[in-house]
Amino acid sequence: METRFADVVRSLAFYAIFYPGSVIMVFLALPFAALGERQIWLLAYSWSAFHRFCCRWLLGIRVEIKGEFPEDGVLVAMRHESFFEAIELPLLTPWPTPFPKSELLKIPGWGWALSRFGVVAVERAGGAASLRRMITTARGFAARGRQLVIFPEGTRMPTGATAQLRSGFAGTYKMLGLPVVPVAVDSGRLYHRVWKKAGTITYTLGERIEPGLPRGEIEARVGAAITTHH
Repeated sequence: METRFADVVRSLAFYAIFYPGSVIMVFLALPFAALGERQIWLLAYSWSAFHRFCCRWLLGIRVEIKGEFPEDGVLVAMRHESFFEAIELPLLTPWPTPFPKSELLKIPGWGWALSRFGVVAVERAGGAASLRRMITTARGFAARGRQLVIFPEGTRMPTGATAQLRSGFAGTYKMLGLPVVPVAVDSGRLYHRVWKKAGTITYTLGERIEPGLPRGEIEARVGAAITTHH
């Protein structure tokens, strides 16, 4: 997509307003986290809403949702094309529980605030013991009605590319024993660039997939459901 002068102007305005505002949110994270998980969730929601506002009125990006995000404790398998959908999580589900890399929880101050929000830390080199801890933690959040949100591809993918699920997704699905709601998103074509573009980013929710399917079937169904087509 060709970059236009308007894209440059809009993007510069976005950077000038969203990032300084985000710095303020980061400084507020510690006192809000000290008040409790509901309070730090409120701050996260406010940051997401601020981001959505900046995207709409500075970048000209609208959001369309096809389907309904779940409100119970299920595994949400979402396409990952840019930071857009990661920032949006508190706006999309009532109480999301993301799966960040464990290294993020080691950042002084910020890591503690993140743990107070409630996350499932992923230790990629931790072995079977760390995997069991991760599953136990995830089940606890799901039992409280929180939505477990995972990016099964493990990295950002370009719009239109066939989904490549990491091997750990099927194991996580099997051990959790929870339904999966796949979500496609096409943010990469507008947002994953220096000069962002106006347009509509669409979330497309697939049918809920029951637990207990064989690895090949669950990977095929989720991969097909989250692959974007443009």
